[in-house]
Amino acid sequence: MRIDDFDYHLPDSLIAKFPPAERRDSRLLDLSDGIADRHFYDFPAILDPGDLLVFNDTRVIPARLFGRKSSGGRIELLVERIEEENTALAHIRASKSPKPGSVLEFDHGLAATVEGRQGSLYALTFSEPLLPFLEAHGEVPLPPYLERDADESDRDRYQTVYANDPGAVAAPTAGLHFDKALMQETLDAGVEHTYVTLHVGAGTFQSLRHEDIESNRLHSERVVVSEACVDAVRRTRQRGGRVVAIGTTAVRSLEAASASGRIAPFSGETELFIMPGYEFRSVDAMITNFHLPKSSLLMLVSAFAGRERILAGYRHAVEQAYRFFSYGDAMFLTPGNK
Repeated sequence: MRIDDFDYHLPDSLIAKFPPAERRDSRLLDLSDGIADRHFYDFPAILDPGDLLVFNDTRVIPARLFGRKSSGGRIELLVERIEEENTALAHIRASKSPKPGSVLEFDHGLAATVEGRQGSLYALTFSEPLLPFLEAHGEVPLPPYLERDADESDRDRYQTVYANDPGAVAAPTAGLHFDKALMQETLDAGVEHTYVTLHVGAGTFQSLRHEDIESNRLHSERVVVSEACVDAVRRTRQRGGRVVAIGTTAVRSLEAASASGRIAPFSGETELFIMPGYEFRSVDAMITNFHLPKSSLLMLVSAFAGRERILAGYRHAVEQAYRFFSYGDAMFLTPGNK
């Protein structure tokens, strides 16, 4: 298949630049049986007692900093991954690429030494522990298509209410629709909860480079699927319930842990690229936001629910003026024709 097989027309006016007033007030396009227009607060009614919701509990860090090279040139830094207390891999935007050994300076006394390159990323050593500094002085790294600077409200709204483990530079956006009361409503309906961790990288917004989709390779992301999560999945399957992944990151986590054919605890890196033809092993339904045209995530949901079914749903969403992307509306998907 080709990248153009996963294209669709999207008016710029439908890209959600800000979140709704309340998390649960997003709309929900239900593709489980035909096409139905709902609101996200209807989600508990779609579930059955004995189902399992799998959330990604990664926490977005304020990963963007602005500074200068020792020569005076301005730079923008986006931390991709904190490796040790004082070291990280990062994207750097500058008029000229900084060379190994050069020093980058930031406000509030932080400095970083460029140690070298790892592909498109720079390896940096910082003058003090990085995570506390970012939490105090960093900027929330909003997706580029929002075309605006982050404001103070984004520190709360570009974060799930159950975020726990810091390390992501992009939010697992399907989870942004849940408030604490809605999560409790699902528990009250007899639905179980469990968690995985996948630290979403900035590569999630990168375009695929090759027209032939099988020639593309995804960036690596860190994943943890615990024994408790595996036990919850197995219990759900045994009682005849559905494993419902909250977002494509939860899908990729569960499927990475199921690479042997049977889910097992997993901690490590994944570059799993799910495209049509993939056989899902551990996911029975999913909540997901609307994804960029020609993106790997649009290919993932097409692999799960069927390309024609997904594209028909997207056409309906455009016609009905749904809101798209990170701060936009959601879809509920069940398996369909591939």
